[in-house]
Amino acid sequence: MTIQLGDTAPDFTQDSTEGPIHFYDYIDGSWAVLFSHPADFTPVCTTELGAVAKLKGEFDKRNVKVIGLSVDGLSDHESWSKDIEETQGTKLNFPLLADHDRTVADLYGMIHPKAHSTLTVRSVFIVGPDKKLKLSLTYPASTGRNFDEILRVIDSLQLTSEYQVATPANWKDGQDCIIVPSVSNEEAEKKFPKGFNEIKPYLRTTPQPNR
Repeated sequence: MTIQLGDTAPDFTQDSTEGPIHFYDYIDGSWAVLFSHPADFTPVCTTELGAVAKLKGEFDKRNVKVIGLSVDGLSDHESWSKDIEETQGTKLNFPLLADHDRTVADLYGMIHPKAHSTLTVRSVFIVGPDKKLKLSLTYPASTGRNFDEILRVIDSLQLTSEYQVATPANWKDGQDCIIVPSVSNEEAEKKFPKGFNEIKPYLRTTPQPNR
């Protein structure tokens, strides 16, 4: 199955290290990050799960619930979590789905047969409170993900869902934004009381409106 931006994220129920997860009930009004990794007891995945655990407070501040996944079983997850704590210096503090029957992997198209016929690739899905897919990323097994970038994208998605702005290349929270072209200058004067800079008729910047 292929899930595209704007699609309703598929619901599911699956076992996890924190008990059965019913996705819609679990996220209930929150944002969510669902990310897969190829296999337990693998080096890159170990560093990734440790990195996410260390950033748990940052996800919480943004009202984001994080869920990891692999197609390995729950007993492997529980054993592996001890290695993560030992090697990464942090406990696993978010649920890790044991998608042994590939229910979630198939729903979200996480298995790419030309990369590997049975293991999930490094997928990232960001789902909004409306249960719509806001972003998807796919990494090869050889490349660990940058979760600071995931947080940056969440900041942008949450900002642009509330205001008629877009964020430019390499934007970070607190920096100037771009007013979307559908807003006229007259409307912009009312919507953005901090003012704006018209560089071109289609390129107008304004201070971040929620700061």
